[in-house]
Amino acid sequence: MARPTEFKREEVLERAMQAFWDHGYLGTSMADLVEVTDLRPGSLYAAFGSKEGLFLAALDHYGEATAARLARMLAEAESPLEGIRAHFRQLAADAARPRGRRSCLLVNTVLELSRQNDAIQERVNRHLENIEGLIRGALEEAHASGELARGKDPAALAAFLMVNIWGLRVFAGTAPKPARATAVVDQLLTILD
Repeated sequence: MARPTEFKREEVLERAMQAFWDHGYLGTSMADLVEVTDLRPGSLYAAFGSKEGLFLAALDHYGEATAARLARMLAEAESPLEGIRAHFRQLAADAARPRGRRSCLLVNTVLELSRQNDAIQERVNRHLENIEGLIRGALEEAHASGELARGKDPAALAAFLMVNIWGLRVFAGTAPKPARATAVVDQLLTILD
């Protein structure tokens, strides 16, 4: 009996995620995934069940890493609002980089697939809600400490900021000049004043 191929799951997910991020779900074939992961089709199917199973695992890999980066940024900031500002400034910087044109895998997935596939939509929504929850938590902390004005509703503001994150991620696909991306984010952040 043949011995199953052993692999490091995180490395496979990272490589598959990059392929899906570059080409989209529909533009990435199983042959592409075999090539980038260096695994045989049988090993991929045994580990993930299907192309969709691998895609969902890659979305989880991306979503968890994105949330972890945001949580770290918020935790390391001098204040909750400074953490949010730092996150948006990072989004502006990312938008102006050549790789920024890739946008966000979660946002790309919403645009490509989520209306056609309930399982994928549920998975994307879960990750986006997690990110929004981190922002809402920072806004609630800022509200409780008086850093955020009393008249501001943390939940509504978090939803507003999430919609703007999605817009910034799509905007990144247009390859904006750094000054333009920064100006957009600076204007957006006035909502926190």
